Amino acid sequence: AFITCRSSACRSDDNGGVNGGGSHDHKESLDLRKFRRALLAEALGTFIIVIFGVGSVVTAVTTGAQAGIWQVAVVWGFGVTLAILCTAEASGAHLNPAVTMAFLLVRQNDSFGYQKTHASIKALLYVAAQMSGAILGGVVNLALFGETIAAFERLNNIERGASGSERSAMVFGEYYPNPAFSDSPFKAGDVSTFQAMCIEAWGTCVLCFVIFVLTHPRNPVLGENSRPMVPYFIGFTVACLISL
Repeated sequence: AFITCRSSACRSDDNGGVNGGGSHDHKESLDLRKFRRALLAEALGTFIIVIFGVGSVVTAVTTGAQAGIWQVAVVWGFGVTLAILCTAEASGAHLNPAVTMAFLLVRQNDSFGYQKTHASIKALLYVAAQMSGAILGGVVNLALFGETIAAFERLNNIERGASGSERSAMVFGEYYPNPAFSDSPFKAGDVSTFQAMCIEAWGTCVLCFVIFVLTHPRNPVLGENSRPMVPYFIGFTVACLISL
């Protein structure tokens, strides 16, 4: 057998054999560094999404900077697009635990390799990185807009933790029905927990479907010249879902 070896770690020994152990260790080291880089990218990408997306909600609720849900949705969509463009090369830009779980179940080898156990561990680390980035983004938003939120609460006689404080807490989380619909006919019991869960599941399903279709290598609709538009189409999908 003929072995071509360009690494100094792979060399002939005194018996004419080849020592490939160093090359194997070097590859493992490179793989580990690549995976660490991917985790950092997932955290950074999710951080970007929260900064732009949740930030737009904060300004819309507390200052009226965005008029209507569509303007908020557009900021979310562009935030997602920017996050994908910044991180896709390093991690594949999952940036969402649901997307990571979907890739693990359907296209495992694309992101995590063939071995199921190792793939599951990598997926969990992806989710941990995403959660860390999202939490950090929330902390930064609170630091940036804390005084604005306090002023909004003072103006509207909102006491944190009391009934009605959902109007300010909604800038960081989801409530159903929307607390901003104070002048609408909706009441708290009009949307059940099960209905809200099904709506979230359906929206996530649509998002994952679009991502899988747009990124599939056998999809003939998007040629090589159109591939750079994929992050924008995914961002548009997020914007459309938020506006519904």
